[in-house]
Amino acid sequence: MGKTLSFPNYRPRRLRRTAALRRLIAETTLSPSRLVAPIFVSATAKRRQEIKAMPGQYRLSVAEAAAEAKSLRQLGIGAVLLFGLPLRKDPEGTGAYAPAGVIQQAVRAVKKSAPDMVVITDVCLCEYTSHGHCGILRGAEVDNDATLPVLAQTAVSHARAGADIVAPSAMMDGQVAAIRRALNQEGLPHTAVMSYSVKYASGLYGPFREAVESSPKTGDRRGYQMDPPNADEALRETALDIEEGADIIMVKPASAYLDIVKAVKEKFSWPTAVYQVSGEYSLIKAAALKGWIDEERVAMELAMGMRRAGADLIITYYAKELAGWLSKRRS
Repeated sequence: MGKTLSFPNYRPRRLRRTAALRRLIAETTLSPSRLVAPIFVSATAKRRQEIKAMPGQYRLSVAEAAAEAKSLRQLGIGAVLLFGLPLRKDPEGTGAYAPAGVIQQAVRAVKKSAPDMVVITDVCLCEYTSHGHCGILRGAEVDNDATLPVLAQTAVSHARAGADIVAPSAMMDGQVAAIRRALNQEGLPHTAVMSYSVKYASGLYGPFREAVESSPKTGDRRGYQMDPPNADEALRETALDIEEGADIIMVKPASAYLDIVKAVKEKFSWPTAVYQVSGEYSLIKAAALKGWIDEERVAMELAMGMRRAGADLIITYYAKELAGWLSKRRS
């Protein structure tokens, strides 16, 4: 090996000379089918409302969300991930599992508009609680075990509406087991679970919290989301979720945690998603709007890095644009 990989016998530039050669030997590929587009669905929106901190992203009505999902499917995008803004919020987050809740309505509408679009629903309480935490609050603490049946009830309501995959993001211990057990008991064993297995307490979630009005009124989420310095803990969290029945595991955010994506994929060889979160999206958008970067090139480069690290699926607010750019490059 050492003798064959020496100059001038080996010239790596030979296969970099043209775009056609580079495409021919590309080790990592990106396609729209690997992309998941988040959609914000609002129960109060009469028309699309732009999210100031996320240029190009909107809160949509149920009807608009269904139309958007159809458009995304026509671009070849693999799935949508639905987040809801309810009519009203309360301390217990009851809007999360209401049979006629905004997400339940949106799932039915999307499935009618784009029957072959994979529909994933976020299963958490932060969008529905008046205090903004991801679980049931008891005093100053989120009560882990009291939250589990509510998450399970929410997941079942989404599955009954037609969700293909439910995605618990609350980072409660035992949430996957509780949801998997409830789905099975309710005759919904074919509904898949994509767990936010490794969700860090990141500063990159700010624009999302504006989008769904979910900033905690008191305290923060560091007591249940992971601490950024920890890597071994990520492997333990993933192992627990797989044991509890997760069909897909996720690392969130993306760019600062590609080492975690790689470690998780190499250790478990499990279907792995990565979430390029709102702050990552907004940072690129802001720099692009200033003319400081080539938006297409940077967004494509980062997405390719996620794939190269081991991500099978990329959840990104750039899904629609990435699909368009990929189509342009193929033509």
